[in-house]
This record gives sequence, structure tokens and C-alpha cells, in this order.
Amino acid sequence: QVQLVEHGGGLVQAGGSLRLSCVASGRTFSTLVMGWFRQAPGKEREFVASISRSGGSKVYGDSVKGRFTINRDNAKNTVYLQMNSLKPEETAVYYCAGDPNLTWALGSTTYATRYGYWGQGTQVTVSS
Repeated sequence: QVQLVEHGGGLVQAGGSLRLSCVASGRTFSTLVMGWFRQAPGKEREFVASISRSGGSKVYGDSVKGRFTINRDNAKNTVYLQMNSLKPEETAVYYCAGDPNLTWALGSTTYATRYGYWGQGTQVTVSS
């Protein structure tokens, strides 16, 4: 069993930055492919970013490319999401997710259904 706990959400003005973190426990962190997703009220869960077990490969959703950065520190069992130039429409609950069985292939890590473990989410509100 894996437990994931997100930190770092809050209120930020448009154009500002936030860094989210997600701490994992219960399993060797380096065995997990990790991802970030977000869900706004009334909308489907949206892929934000994913990172391979070593951290050497990353994938981003089209809407966040060039502004968001995903990183991980396997020694600290933590994955991070640095969010810059935030927009009001990015107000959402942000979730981290992980799975030990995901195959790192193009496109496979962008589907929420591929992840078996989820955090409780952290609210990010971007004011205009």
C-alpha cells in the first residue's frame, strides 16, 4: 500500500508561482511512476505532468508546457510540481498519483486510470 500526501496549495495571484510537493510512504518510492493531475469543479480530471522512476523522463500536458516543472527526489520520497505564470483557469484541486506497474511509454502516463495510488488533493486558487 502507498500513501501519498500533497502539500503546498493555496491562494496566488494570476502570474504568480506555487510549488506543490507530494510525499510518499509505504513502498520504495523509486519503484513508482509519479504524476500530477488537476480537477476543477464540474470538469474532468486533467493530466498535468508525469515523471519516470529515475526522474530522467518527463511528460507535460500541453497547457502547462514551459510553465510547470515536475521533479522528484527519491531520497526524500517526494515529487514536486513547480508552477509558474499561473492563470485563473488553473484553479483546481491538484492531485499526485503513483503506480509501480506503469510502463513508461509515450502517452501511457497521461491517463488517470493507469494510476493505482492517489493523494487527497490540495486546492490551488488563482485569483485574477
